[in-house]
Amino acid sequence: MQYNNDILIMGIKRTKIVDALALTNYGSEINVKGWVRTKRGNKNVSFIALNDGSTIKNIQLVVDAGSISEDILKDVTTGACISCIGTLVQSQGAGQTVEVLAKSIEIYGKADVNEYPLQKKGCSMEFLREIAHLRPRTNTFGAVFRIRHNMAIAIHKFFHDKGFFYFHTPIITASDCEGAGQMFQVTTKNLYDLKKDENGSIIYDDDFFGKMASLTVSGQLEGELAATALGSIYTFGPTFRAENSNTPRHLAEFWMIEPEVAFNDLYDNMDLAEEFIKYCVQWALDNCQDDLAFLNQMIDKGLIERLQSVLKAPFTRLPYTEGIKILEEAVAKGKKFEFPVYWGCDLASEHERYLVEEHFKNPVILTDYPKEIKAFYMKQNEDGKTVRAMDVLFPTIGEIIGGSEREADYNKLLTRIQELNIPMKDMWWYLDTRKFGSCPHSGFGLGFERLLLFVTGMTNIRDVIPFPRTPRSAEF
Repeated sequence: MQYNNDILIMGIKRTKIVDALALTNYGSEINVKGWVRTKRGNKNVSFIALNDGSTIKNIQLVVDAGSISEDILKDVTTGACISCIGTLVQSQGAGQTVEVLAKSIEIYGKADVNEYPLQKKGCSMEFLREIAHLRPRTNTFGAVFRIRHNMAIAIHKFFHDKGFFYFHTPIITASDCEGAGQMFQVTTKNLYDLKKDENGSIIYDDDFFGKMASLTVSGQLEGELAATALGSIYTFGPTFRAENSNTPRHLAEFWMIEPEVAFNDLYDNMDLAEEFIKYCVQWALDNCQDDLAFLNQMIDKGLIERLQSVLKAPFTRLPYTEGIKILEEAVAKGKKFEFPVYWGCDLASEHERYLVEEHFKNPVILTDYPKEIKAFYMKQNEDGKTVRAMDVLFPTIGEIIGGSEREADYNKLLTRIQELNIPMKDMWWYLDTRKFGSCPHSGFGLGFERLLLFVTGMTNIRDVIPFPRTPRSAEF
């Protein structure tokens, strides 16, 4: 560490930059700490932009010639971590109301100008993913991760204020909620010397859990158990999909919010989903103004306007069948889609975005999907062809929420499980909830990172989570 020992002032408590920028007690001594964004100046004065992560805004340190030794100033470079004690004064320049007239600087950590990758020149998103350990220091990712925090706070506050209970579901599980088999296995076995039976199947008797176990794809099934006891619950935690999808919308590890509510039907479920997502958007507009203003200027010029637009009117609600008719009519009029449209297809993002962005120009809740493209636990409609599913479709994103009214009838649920050949040995506990005091109930899942894509205006899901996990990428 280096000190300007001539005028080092001791005993002044650090002030976060977000708080320092709001001070008006000019002439008082202040201590700010952070990382240098830029340094410029001439032989008479130096100007240092300092940021500590508490806000997107920097505070300017003014260093008059002779006030700080040259030996210290030469190490005050972009990326260096410093502490500055000085006098709070009104700013003489545009862009900030206060600045600090430096009296002493302590260097906590140097940053070699020839090696530090975050110099003043712009960096591509692809390059920043390669240095994910440093990208939170950029303006863009500082803004994104502060918004991520605020969205987490909004989620907990929304459900807590509505009387929901935060329920912790297991990360390690033996059941596949979605039935797709795209799960990461968890084992303590020696993978180079696996015991197998006469059919070539792995024997798990000597494994930690004594059976095949995996990382969860969803906490929904366990959440349903809790809802049948506590009434209204929500989960919020990491989930995992071993899906080999290299797209801007998929991650192998992501966070999910999954409320489950006893006695709610599909319409209650739609109401809850709309209220919830509007609450989160409003929270962002109220509590992340500086960060949203920056992202609106630098990343997506229409971001704030789009956020405000989803609050203005009720979401459009229509059955899947009607949505297919609209898409087929668009194709008949010359609209080109990459993927075909027909009743029974699983809508692609381009179809969802057409309904939202071009046809209705409003978020859409699509309901009553064909049962063949939805999960086994969804309540079947009387037509025998569709289930009481709902997907909330958003501009720029497509599907942002997926949910349903759950099948409460034991025999119907059992029949569906058998039709899909889901191993009963893994589902006995789930079926018990339909044997002992079954009740109508509904729920949905919101991918946290997809919400963040919408709220931040970022275009790649890898850029709204600190350390993205994707195929062949598990760095940091």
